[in-house]
Amino acid sequence: MTAAMPPAIFADLAPVSGNGGTAATPARAAAESAVTKPPASARRAGAGYALLNAIIALLLIVLLLPVLVAVAVAVLLDGGPVLFRQARVGRDGAEFSMIKFRSMVVDAEARLDALRVFDEGAGPLFKMARDPRITRVGHVLRKFSLDELPQLFNVVGGTMALVGPRPALASEVAQYGPLARRRLAVKPGLTGLWQVSGRSDLSWEESVRLDALYVERWSPLFDLSILVRTIGPVLRGGGAY
Repeated sequence: MTAAMPPAIFADLAPVSGNGGTAATPARAAAESAVTKPPASARRAGAGYALLNAIIALLLIVLLLPVLVAVAVAVLLDGGPVLFRQARVGRDGAEFSMIKFRSMVVDAEARLDALRVFDEGAGPLFKMARDPRITRVGHVLRKFSLDELPQLFNVVGGTMALVGPRPALASEVAQYGPLARRRLAVKPGLTGLWQVSGRSDLSWEESVRLDALYVERWSPLFDLSILVRTIGPVLRGGGAY
């Protein structure tokens, strides 16, 4: 069951079909033009906005240091390495190493093929509400998005932003249609429009439309509103698995 979206969010985007494609509309034409070219507002922000993101992320790391240490200890006591690194695709298709607190068993990726028959998602994303690979501590971390906190270091390093589309796997990007590839026009984010609009309860089509809408309407104020709206879903822990 997907979360109900406010009609205004999708007012100018037609229903999506196949790998993030849409019927012909002016909004879709704008979204698909210059697939990996960021909007003018994002280009104007440039390095200054990236530096601001890095400074805020660094401040958050300092403020959240006790939480980071507590989570690291909990993951360590649960067995296995504390951090999980995975290659993801960022802006303009450049790959980078994304950091997370480990929330799955150490051989999770090796077990994935055996679980694909239980895939509850659509599109290229693998979704399983009761994934047996998630550890006891991992369930708590994912519910409140604590496993994502190390990505603040990615923001400091410049490979991610505080707000943006979900950082995707190369195998997922290989299945992207034109509209979905629009995600690559900006840096992936620690949070984003789809995360505050239903998280994993959203369908693939809904998440694609939200990310395309974010890219086209990007502004610092839009980012700020998403950051503020992130607090509620994280505290409620809904739609995360």
